[in-house]
Formats: sequence, C-alpha cells, structure tokens
Amino acid sequence: MRFDDSLKTVLAADASTPFGAQAAFRQVADLLARGRIVESAEVLDHLRVLRERVPLSVRAAAGRSLALAAPSAGLVAVFAEDEHAVAAPVLRAARLDDAAWRALLPTLGPTGRAVLRHRADLSDDVARALDSFGPADFALGYDGEEAAMLPACAAAIESLPAEAVTQPSAPPADVLDLEPAVAAGGGFEIAALVDRIAAFRELHRDQQPLPAGSGDEADAVDRFSFETDSAGVIRWIDAAPRAAVIGVGFLLPGADGQPQVDGVASGAFRHRTAFSDARLNIGGRSALAGDWRISGVPMFDPATGRFVGFRGAARRPRIDEGAIGRRTDASGIEGLRRLVHELRTPSNAIAGFSELIETAMLGPVPEVYRERAATIRAHASDLVAAIEDLELAARLEGNALNLRDETVMLAPLLSRTLNDLAPLVRLRDCVVDLAPGPAGITLACDERIAERLIGRLIAALVASAAHGERLTIDVRDEDTHVAIQITRPRALAAVPDATLLTLDAEREVEMPGAPLLGTGFSIRLARNLATELRGSLMIEAERLTLLLPTGLIGDMGQASTN
Repeated sequence: MRFDDSLKTVLAADASTPFGAQAAFRQVADLLARGRIVESAEVLDHLRVLRERVPLSVRAAAGRSLALAAPSAGLVAVFAEDEHAVAAPVLRAARLDDAAWRALLPTLGPTGRAVLRHRADLSDDVARALDSFGPADFALGYDGEEAAMLPACAAAIESLPAEAVTQPSAPPADVLDLEPAVAAGGGFEIAALVDRIAAFRELHRDQQPLPAGSGDEADAVDRFSFETDSAGVIRWIDAAPRAAVIGVGFLLPGADGQPQVDGVASGAFRHRTAFSDARLNIGGRSALAGDWRISGVPMFDPATGRFVGFRGAARRPRIDEGAIGRRTDASGIEGLRRLVHELRTPSNAIAGFSELIETAMLGPVPEVYRERAATIRAHASDLVAAIEDLELAARLEGNALNLRDETVMLAPLLSRTLNDLAPLVRLRDCVVDLAPGPAGITLACDERIAERLIGRLIAALVASAAHGERLTIDVRDEDTHVAIQITRPRALAAVPDATLLTLDAEREVEMPGAPLLGTGFSIRLARNLATELRGSLMIEAERLTLLLPTGLIGDMGQASTN
C-alpha cells in the first residue's frame, strides 16, 4: 500500500511569511490541478485564505499554469472568484462537463461569463445557459455616487436657457409604437431600453443584408474539387468562398497569412506527374480556412498533347496526419512552442550536471552515485530528444520549418545514424543490417532534417523489435527519388496502419527503449518530415519505404531534380 502525504507536507510548511504563503498557494493549486490530492471544502477554503496574502502577479501566474493541467470545477471556481487577470486564463482553458459549467455560471459575474462567450468549444447546452444571462450581463450597473449627482445635474440643466438645450431627434416609428418603459421616478430604465433596441432589430431583421461570412459560406466545408491552368494557378473550385482559393499557385510562395502549397505539389507540377496528399494552408476566417490535403492529376489537350493544367480534389486532414496528433489552432501551436522553449533549458541543465557527477569532474564521487547520475543523464537525454521532437512537430503544424537546399551523401548519414542508435540496438538485443546500396547516392534536402527524420524512424522500429530479431535497411535508386526500405518489426506487423499511426506511449511504457512520445508520434513525425522534404513515407505489410528526392550522383553526374 502506498500513501501520498503531499498535502500533509504542504500544510506543514511555514506559510506565515509572504514567501511561504506564495509557495503554499501555488503548491496546493498545482496538486489539486494534477489530481495529486483529494479536493475537499477544507482544502479549497485553505486556498482562499492563502489567496488574501498572495500578490496578484503570483496568483495570475498560478492561473496561467493551470492551462497545462486539468483543474476540477471547485478549483476553477476558486480562481474565477479572483481578479480578471487571474480568472480569465483559467476560464479560457478549463475543460468541465456541462453540469459543472451550468453550476458555475451564476457565480462568475458578467466579466467571467464574457470570457466564456468567446470560447468556441463549449456545448450548445452551455451556450444556451450563457444566453440566459444576456439582459443582466449587458445592462449598465448602478453607481450610487453617480446617481447622487443626478439631481444637481438636472438643476444645472434647468438653469440653462431654452435655446441651449438641444432636443433629440425623433426615434423611428417602429420604436415609438412600442410601449415606453418609464421608471416610477421618471426617465427610462437602461435594461428596458436595451430590450426596445433588440425588438427594433428583430422587426428589421428581414430587411438587413447578411453580414460577410454568414449564410452558406459559414457552413463547414470538408472537401472541394479544383482545376488549375497551365501555369499551375487554381482557376476553378466548386466550393465557396471561391476568392479564398482562386489564384493560388503551385509555384508561387504564399506570404504570411496567404494560401500556401507545399513542395509535393510544386515538384509534381514541374514533372507533370500525379501527386497525392500535398499540404495546402488557407489563412483567414472563411469556411475554407485551415489545413487541407490535396491530390491531383495532370490534364493534356487530346488534340495537341499540350499540358493544360491539373484537376484534383482537396480534403480536410485526418487526425492522424498531424505530427502532434490532434487538431490545434494557431494559439495552441504558439503556446506549445513556448512550453518547449521553457522545458529545454532545465532539461539540458539536468543532463549537464548529471554528466559532471558521472565523470567525477567536480571531485571524487562514490560509484553508486555515479551510476545514479548516469541513469539521470540517460533519462534527461531522452527528455531533451522528446522536447526537440515536440518543437519540430509544432514548427510543422505552424508552417514555421525553415529548410536549406543542400546535397547530402546518404551512406555517411546512415552510418552516423546507426552508430548513434547502437546503444538502443544492444538494449533491444536485435540486429540491424545495412545492405550495400549503389555508391555515391546523394539526397537533395536539408541535411539536419533528413538526419532527424531517418534517425527517428529507425529508432521507432528498433524500439519495437523483439529479442534476436533482424531488421534490414535497403537503399535503392529510383531515378528521381531514393527509396530507403526498413523491415517492419514483427510486433508492428499485425498492427493495422491506422492504429500504427496512433500508438501512444501509454501502451509502450513497459518496453525498454520505447520512444518517450510513442511509436505513433515518431512515425507521424517522420511521415510529415518526409512530405516537407518533397518525399513520402509508405507503410507496407513487411516494410516501411521512405522516399526522398535524389541529388547529384557522383559517378554518373545525374542532374538534380530541384
């Protein structure tokens, strides 16, 4: 039996000083958010007591940190009671069920409910509950001091000459027909005036033009067909709004916020060949905005044989076609990149300091501590590699990957990769054979990204290999591309392709050497990196085939396909 005394330890700490209160507040909030302690009324009341002695900046930082956890309804309620700077980040990121949201809404106040009105992920049930607060949230509040000044203001107005007082213009006839809401003491109630304005808009709704982006164009679009001209510029699509896509060129790089097509479609256009699942990103807020996967075939004039353009179709990407493995908006990608940046520094520091202890560079160290330091360094190195993969995936999702045009010798790259993976091969007790391929083969791509791609792919397959299993790496020249074929391990042979791309780390936690982020993440990352390098990754029954564009072949002087 295991007993977690985390709460007891935090409560026993000295919270009488300002620093102690701040530390206790953040620790209790963090333990509650991660489910390390049981939420109770006493714990939440203790958090409220500590809150009175914690500066606003510290409370706001604690609220922002909850975006990375899963706070419960009680913890969200505690932070929602605080200032807007503290409550807003929690309300923007909290994930509660409908019943919890409905119970929480009356306690939030107009400002908190306004934050929730800007969230697009809440259910229709919660949205209707928010709408029920409309008249109360949008009515002007009562200010006693300003109300006390009204008699003096009225007396001042009465003292002015008649010609100095300008009469308001007559309201529309439809509004005059409504019953005026007059308070008992004279004047109009603000809430009643808001109701009259809403009634006026309701009467004239049919006469008003639809706003841009409303109607059919606002409906979700999952696929569309398109055609290009001989210059590779899209001239026709069968979806709206057409202006979001018409004019996109396969050879024209898109500026920031403009539609962008990746190198797969550009390379296919240059060679007049069919392509599939190229990336298209459309900016803006229209129904066509977002990521797409496009496929197309070339068209030729039957009479002259002249190339006249491409005809193809576009579809929304499946969830497994993203490196991260879930749909994430631009703000989420930027947040992930900031998180990765914050994690890299302490992880590198842990790895470096453990290496100092392991090598006894700071002085004599007992053997048992050197072994522990070696274990820490290995785990920290794995964590740093996972952080780098997350950053790379975030750059892919955010279209922020910078690639260099280089010519890379394939044989030395494979040798370096296998040397780096030698400890993993020994750990899994398997054999990796690199079959001799054609001499002088080079790749036309970014060397750093190509090395990361091949290394992550081979590592994911080696980590799944069984005791004594033999994996073979074979290299073949296929004219415009180089095919790198890697044997599919027996443990993955029976896994369907769709499941293979979604394998997570939870299933592999007991496997020594398994990728920290899961085999599925590593294969998705490799596939998307291959696409960025104008190649592809094909998953077959017995092997995985990586296709990358070839560069110059030393012995033959073959021209590059760039």
